[in-house]
Amino acid sequence: MTESDLPVVHLTPGRWGDPAHRVELPAAAVEALKHLGVRRPATVAVEPTDRPGLTADQLSFLTGIVGADHVATDLDARWAHTRGYSTPDLLRHRAGDTSDMPDAVVYPASHDEIQALLSACAAHDLAVVPYSGGTSVVGGLAAERRFVTVDLRRLDRLVELDEISRTATLQAGVRGPAAEALLAERGYTLGHFPQSYEGASIGGYAAARSSGQSSAGYGRFDQMVVGLTLATPRGTVELGRAPMSAAGPDLRQLVLGSEGAFGIITSVVVRIRPRPAERHFEGWRFEDFTAGLAAIRRLAHDGPLPTVLRLSDEAETAVNLADPDVLGGGSGGVLAIVGFDGPYIPATAEVLTAAGGQNLGEGPGETWRVGRYRAPYLRDPLLDEGALVETLETASFWSRLPDVKAAVTEALVMSLTDQGTPPLVLCHVSHVYETGASLYFTVISAQTEDPVEQWRTAKAAANHAIATAGGTISHHHGVGTDHRAAYAEEIGPLAVDALRAVKKTLDPDGVMSPGILLTSS
Repeated sequence: MTESDLPVVHLTPGRWGDPAHRVELPAAAVEALKHLGVRRPATVAVEPTDRPGLTADQLSFLTGIVGADHVATDLDARWAHTRGYSTPDLLRHRAGDTSDMPDAVVYPASHDEIQALLSACAAHDLAVVPYSGGTSVVGGLAAERRFVTVDLRRLDRLVELDEISRTATLQAGVRGPAAEALLAERGYTLGHFPQSYEGASIGGYAAARSSGQSSAGYGRFDQMVVGLTLATPRGTVELGRAPMSAAGPDLRQLVLGSEGAFGIITSVVVRIRPRPAERHFEGWRFEDFTAGLAAIRRLAHDGPLPTVLRLSDEAETAVNLADPDVLGGGSGGVLAIVGFDGPYIPATAEVLTAAGGQNLGEGPGETWRVGRYRAPYLRDPLLDEGALVETLETASFWSRLPDVKAAVTEALVMSLTDQGTPPLVLCHVSHVYETGASLYFTVISAQTEDPVEQWRTAKAAANHAIATAGGTISHHHGVGTDHRAAYAEEIGPLAVDALRAVKKTLDPDGVMSPGILLTSS
């Protein structure tokens, strides 16, 4: 089975993925956690309590547009749409915290229904947060005022496939695996496989500038988008008359990454490619992270680039996150994963060999490929055991990358150690570009009495280190509310004012995702 054949997974509220595919921690992993001071907590999950919701007038307005069958006000539906899947989100979910719960969930079936909702939501004192897959890990679904969630799951069609231009128009609610299945029927692929692939959707990919494992070959999602349609409280914006244009600034790039702050992306036109007839994955060993980084930089600079190219540091290689059933047993050095959609490219192997790499064959590559979407399932049993486990990511230019990695690692270690919970910090490069690359960190430690505050403190230290060392606050997770302050500092006050001006034009009453991406004031 390849990524293109995976089914859609409707995520379990408060736990990742399909409950039928739960992962048990190996006994060795449980024992290893004890060395970090991890102890299984005695607390149990708390059931949420309901609160007053919509007024009769608000409910009548919503049902008048989408029908009574497509407005949910029951506790279960609203609770299932509360927050996303960051570790603080899951911890708050376990604690029964309903502070970010929507007052209703609305399921429109078309762009026109969404436009009608947004055009009148201010008059009915309703704020709106769009929801496609719900996989945000940066507080992207937690508005600063009471709101209704607009769930896009009924916008699930492949609208058009232009084989001459090799583009496809997909509605925003199409889940990643469903999009692949629809395109595969005609022999095509989108080639976008983020780790949230089982549950994420096309609209979310666009709104958060998603990046998938095959970005070296297919590009990031924002590079795949050639057109889009945006519903705003002021009306509809349609962008993408041609693949490229010199007619002013490219406003598509203003909408991509806007995270629902300007409106709701209802459809996108994306570049597609023929579905590969073959795929190859293999592992490569390098003596250390510095040597591995130099090797993958050679490929990024001069090619030939594979479709997948990633490099784990010494700690991550030793833990062996590639195989959730093992969680340990790395053979020393560092591990790179190289993958090809299509024929194997011997010249890539020649570059890696010349850079000091040792080809480990298909075994490690296939193990990583198969385990790729199972790794997120590890977080729930780790939390069950009392571990704090979370991820963060950044990107920088090649010349700054080692300093960024060192600074973020040091900040996390110092912050968590100062809190009495010394951590294990793992890192890998998951996306490469000609001028730089991303860094993705995984952090594991014991929990304090207040693990949400524990991580907030550690994350603030990491954010400061990223800014000081010259990285960006996010490469592909987005801004949400978690990165909002750091994002404003990164782009500066004048750029923030420019974004506020755009929001004021498209959303004059501030009803779209209030507090997400930009502060409400």
